[in-house]
Amino acid sequence: MTQGKVSVTSKSNNDSDVQPMASVPPSYEEATAGGSPCYSGAYPGDGEMLTEFSWDDQNIRRIFIRKVYTILMIQLSVTIAFVALFVFCEPVKYYIQTNPGWYWASYVVFFVTYLTLSCCRGPRRQFPWNLILLMIFTLSLSYMTGMLSSYYNTKSVIICLGITALVCLAITIFSFQTKIDITSCQGVLLVFCTVLFICGLVLAFTLPFGYVPWLHAVYAVLGAILFCMFLAFDTQMLMGKKQYTISPEEYIFATLSIYLDIVYIFSFILQLFGTPERE
Repeated sequence: MTQGKVSVTSKSNNDSDVQPMASVPPSYEEATAGGSPCYSGAYPGDGEMLTEFSWDDQNIRRIFIRKVYTILMIQLSVTIAFVALFVFCEPVKYYIQTNPGWYWASYVVFFVTYLTLSCCRGPRRQFPWNLILLMIFTLSLSYMTGMLSSYYNTKSVIICLGITALVCLAITIFSFQTKIDITSCQGVLLVFCTVLFICGLVLAFTLPFGYVPWLHAVYAVLGAILFCMFLAFDTQMLMGKKQYTISPEEYIFATLSIYLDIVYIFSFILQLFGTPERE
């Protein structure tokens, strides 16, 4: 017995006689205990909002898209409710038009919450503060959109809402189906932003000297085209599998971007096709 033990020990100490043992692969729970490196930011650069990795897990992408569009539908429902209230209810319409201070207060709240959600990753990812800030942002922008709609004819507002819905649906379907990588067209978006900014400055300087209908129409057309392109851009970033994608942890920023695109498309279409009440 002792000789057997000694021989086994000497054999185990001899590296030339012992075959290397294969390491046992970790279980699924052990492998995923620290989070997937593609989504948790375990690798350098993966924690950024805009990433260039490919999503291999289709289930994560589907859950991410479903979450974004669920929140988006709630936001749009709130905005439509504000528009309907300010357009159809005459006492409310009269009150908001005679008290423009609420509009500027809403604009300040909108601007502060937008900068917070866009530039600060902590509040944007920390639950429930991210949803609270997004709710405040939605209410302020909905008030501004409803007040803008109150100055237009009721029928034209309804028509512009329908046009916006059809345009956004067509752009979303196109972005999901096309093989064109719109996320690689940042230069085109930059050019359109520059042109729209210059046109807006010219319109602001000429407006005190008199209303120029054709210049306002050009500005509205450029704005509608630009934000239609932004909607396609943000939708493809939401989908993934393109040059640039949004991290699945950034569902608040994705919802914010698409919601803002749709509201701005409606605003520019309303300026382009809407009939002011004074006419």
